[in-house]
Amino acid sequence: MLLLLATLLLSPGPSRAEALRGAEVDAFIARMAQEHGFAPGQLRAVLSRARIEQRILDAISRPAEAKPWHEYRRIFLTPARMEQGVAFARRHAGLLEQAERRWGVPPEVITAIIGVETFYGRHTGGYRVIDALSTLAFAYPPRSGFFRRELEQFLLLTRDAGLDPLQPTGSYAGAMGIPQFMPSSYRSYAVDFDGDGVADIWQDPGDAIASVANYLGRHGWRRGGPVAVPVRGVPPQAVLDRGLEPHTPLSRLRLLGISPDREVPGDPEAAVIALQQPDHLEYWFGFRNFHVITRYNRSPLYAMAVWQLAERIREGLGR
Repeated sequence: MLLLLATLLLSPGPSRAEALRGAEVDAFIARMAQEHGFAPGQLRAVLSRARIEQRILDAISRPAEAKPWHEYRRIFLTPARMEQGVAFARRHAGLLEQAERRWGVPPEVITAIIGVETFYGRHTGGYRVIDALSTLAFAYPPRSGFFRRELEQFLLLTRDAGLDPLQPTGSYAGAMGIPQFMPSSYRSYAVDFDGDGVADIWQDPGDAIASVANYLGRHGWRRGGPVAVPVRGVPPQAVLDRGLEPHTPLSRLRLLGISPDREVPGDPEAAVIALQQPDHLEYWFGFRNFHVITRYNRSPLYAMAVWQLAERIREGLGR
């Protein structure tokens, strides 16, 4: 089955590229041989066919998350993405309900992540994963350590699954399939939801849905917990400087002159997030579940786009 999946993941067209070589590549091959039993000659043959691609370096240098919120939100909060999200959620209602029962993550949140990541599976990326990870592992110093670990995980994944490592495609960062899992996330969180022996996040919506739910659940999603609500008042800078991790109970934040614009049960801890509009800052409380979404992508812009898209999908479903 996985060999069949590999043939479905077509390689992109040619681009300006150069072969993978050098002392760092040699050291990587030696470590993979020592720690994981790869045959050095075979691994070198694979990596000799990987390419350092300038278009990948160009893409990672201009991520959407670098935009201000008022520009970023226009990418994902569109009528088409909302309408197609409702259609996806209705089409896979049974699978989404099963995932919610097991992991506690609402259908609209799972759907919104898939919607933001790949427009519900339509756009899963046209870069060879081996090229994306090799380029960023050996030609992108700011995050080379992270991407070498992901290259390691990708080679282990393809070896274990019997996949040709030169075939799978994904994003410019090496993320794969309907939910855009990095190789380490696939190996840790991908779920075979239908029991056919394959965690197929490339072609099977059920496995993709379950994998997203499992990822969020394993990172601490709280069933029925709040995600994010707008703030009334202007928060002090010291609160904003404390980051995305929920750190202060709402009761204490109210003493600072800020409060949620709607009722929030209990006294959960929250972080305060500032989002740039054209002429002002917009403030939100982000609770534990909002922070969990940022574990999928560390940007608060990403998490807010997911949450607001989820809210529109929920409204469209009449939930």
